Amino acid sequence: MNAKPFTFDTEFDADGEVVRPSQWRPVKRSFLPAEVDALVAQARLEAREQALAEVEHLRALALSQIAQAAGAALPTLKAVAQAHREQSADLALQAGRAIAGAALDRFPQAPLKAALELLAQEVDASPRLVVRGAGLDETARAMIAQAAADSGFTGAVAFRDEAGLAPAAFQLEWADGRADYDPEEAARRVGEALSAALAAEAGHAENPVLDRSDV
Repeated sequence: MNAKPFTFDTEFDADGEVVRPSQWRPVKRSFLPAEVDALVAQARLEAREQALAEVEHLRALALSQIAQAAGAALPTLKAVAQAHREQSADLALQAGRAIAGAALDRFPQAPLKAALELLAQEVDASPRLVVRGAGLDETARAMIAQAAADSGFTGAVAFRDEAGLAPAAFQLEWADGRADYDPEEAARRVGEALSAALAAEAGHAENPVLDRSDV
């Protein structure tokens, strides 16, 4: 059994007055029931506070790890979302091109008739309207002339065959203006506009991410 030497740490001055009392206190060997209950309650409270502190620490650590994981995954998630948008846009463009192509094959004069309706007020006062297109047979010319008359045009309609124009493409010329339509060029402009919009949304509008040369 190891013996602990007694340390007399009380200090006195020259007159015998206590300057610093001893810090030693005898160890209490027995407790009253009320004291035991109080000590137990205090121990429980301290244990509970310690457990809550540990839980809070673990919660903060978990949240920090989740934030770090989310931050690390964010660029990948953004890339996946951007790729999904681009693929969806490509699919929509291809589907729209297929539908438009089928419609133009069946109604090749529809864009020209729509243009005459929209330009009715502009060409109405012109004495002559020149229509340029490819494959304008007699049936097509009669249909276009009737569409011009239906839009209110009372002048002469002249036709010029342009073999280099795509099917459903046309050029209109009147006294003080002109208009033209090319489905291939229109599809290209739509693709470029969509590429620019997607690039701007991704934060790098100066470098479009989609190659729509085949649209």
